[in-house]
Amino acid sequence: MTGARRADGSAGDVDYGEIGGTYSRFRQPDPVIAAQIHCALGDAVTVLNVGAGAGSYEPLDREVTAVEPSASMRAQRPPHLSRAINAVAEDLPFADADFDASLATVTVHQWFDLEKGLAEMRRVTRGPVVLLVCDPDRMMDYWLSDYIPEVREIEARRFPSIDRIAAALGGAVEVQPVPVPLDCRDGFNEAYYGRPEAFLDPAARLACSSWSLVPEAAVDRFIRVLSHDLATGRWDETYGHFRTQPFFDGPLRLVIGRGA
Repeated sequence: MTGARRADGSAGDVDYGEIGGTYSRFRQPDPVIAAQIHCALGDAVTVLNVGAGAGSYEPLDREVTAVEPSASMRAQRPPHLSRAINAVAEDLPFADADFDASLATVTVHQWFDLEKGLAEMRRVTRGPVVLLVCDPDRMMDYWLSDYIPEVREIEARRFPSIDRIAAALGGAVEVQPVPVPLDCRDGFNEAYYGRPEAFLDPAARLACSSWSLVPEAAVDRFIRVLSHDLATGRWDETYGHFRTQPFFDGPLRLVIGRGA
């Protein structure tokens, strides 16, 4: 491990002990996205979920072992899921080739050492390594960047490039776009592309960790301007078509490492 963990065990640039208390309320697995992830896992029976958080996207029809360093996030796992092991991606406490497949959803940007973490996932996995990530090159292609570019710029800096991820995985790698449905249940920033009012809820914003890294003055400006534009109809004049657009193809990507 190459960095210090926070008081609650969080192993990245965000302390989930401070912001993660209502995370599971907003970050529910979306069934459309879940179907794409579970398809990528193939016929795996045993699955390792790294950076598992509150358990989103863990398949219920497989034998899942979860790893999560944050005590706050482990505590939010529902009772029907297995208890998560307190460990980090860079130092997985498992033998070589222990699992049929491994999974990591929107977590690699929190790791201290991407290459070491992916090498560890590859070491303990016989089959596919499945990663749900964001492509930083697509981060600004979203109306939110017109209102608070600071959030999108921070996210673009945090997420590693798709090329870097693919190189770290090695072997055959497939990259799939992940379209976000209009009624997406998983409250990451793109989930609200057609429901802008959601961004006025501070708890919904903090379910996306990048908001905790933005200066308070920028957030206050965002709330003021978006509230005004929603009240006057200006947002709808410019972006109203998103309210009925079935899917949004943003930066979300599924990266599948199939090995040598």
